[in-house]
Amino acid sequence: MPRIADLSISLPVLAAPMAGGPTTPALVTAAAAAGSLGLLAGGYRDAAQLAEQIREVRSGTETFGVNLFAPNPIPVDPAAYAGYALALAPVAGRFAATLPARPVEDDDGWPDKLDLLLSDPVPLVSFTFGLPPTKAIRALRRAGTAVAQSVTTVPEARWAQDVGVDLLIVQGSGAGGHSAVFDPAAAAVPAPLTDVVREVFAATRLPVIAAGGVADATDVAELVHAGATAAAVGTALLLADEAGTSAVHRRAIAERTGPTRMTRAFTGRPARGLVNDFMARFDELAPPGYPALHHLTGPLRRAAAAVGDPEWMHLWAGTGHRSVAPGSVADILARLAV
Repeated sequence: MPRIADLSISLPVLAAPMAGGPTTPALVTAAAAAGSLGLLAGGYRDAAQLAEQIREVRSGTETFGVNLFAPNPIPVDPAAYAGYALALAPVAGRFAATLPARPVEDDDGWPDKLDLLLSDPVPLVSFTFGLPPTKAIRALRRAGTAVAQSVTTVPEARWAQDVGVDLLIVQGSGAGGHSAVFDPAAAAVPAPLTDVVREVFAATRLPVIAAGGVADATDVAELVHAGATAAAVGTALLLADEAGTSAVHRRAIAERTGPTRMTRAFTGRPARGLVNDFMARFDELAPPGYPALHHLTGPLRRAAAAVGDPEWMHLWAGTGHRSVAPGSVADILARLAV
């Protein structure tokens, strides 16, 4: 029986946090009921919204975690932003979407959400996009919360170990959605996830959770054999009954058999999704700049989703998307368990 942050679970497959809607309190609660552990996605929610989701999960289980985006902004070049906005304007006009004229550079409500998790501690908090301030890690651990850090390389893992996190989430390049890479300007190395897990496990003394491109029980078994305590899946749960995945995203996952690709066209930070017209047209034009590009393209993506057009919105998916099948969270996790 694996031990994750001193919580006993019976399945070596966790429900990864998926910001923007797919991860719901019902999904997290269902994962716990199935003998697993799920993490609420704190990204893109304010502290009040996150607090309500925590209350909802607590009504059904105490076995859960919360994921936050660590403050690691990539300031956008104003001229590059203006040029990209100009390129997007014709498509935005087609959907009657109004794009912000100036860059929006925010911290995703970081101070308020951290204060919430310190005043009302949860069992596990994980971070992605980079390391949070060391004082935040120490404060959470003093409050009785275990801290997990998403990493993509051995150097990132060692850095996380040095600042005192409790466990590592090793994300491979096949993961859907945003890459957890600390430096978003660095090129992602498409190494097999099992190799990265072995290297991180050998280089650190911390428990390892493996994530990214996990498609079936064979993948999970190989990752556990490589040294992972468990695997975490996101894309595999996009069609789950309890997931909040939008209707247009569900259809794309169910029907599209084409490739996925890394792009920064949607948010200014590398992320993997199903290739569509937006990605094909704007990938090479998009400058680095998160969260400015996230806010810039947001009105267009929401407008496209509202009318059910999959070509002009993000369709996050990992490399294992062809294996995704509908069902309950319990059934999906059971199929993936070793």
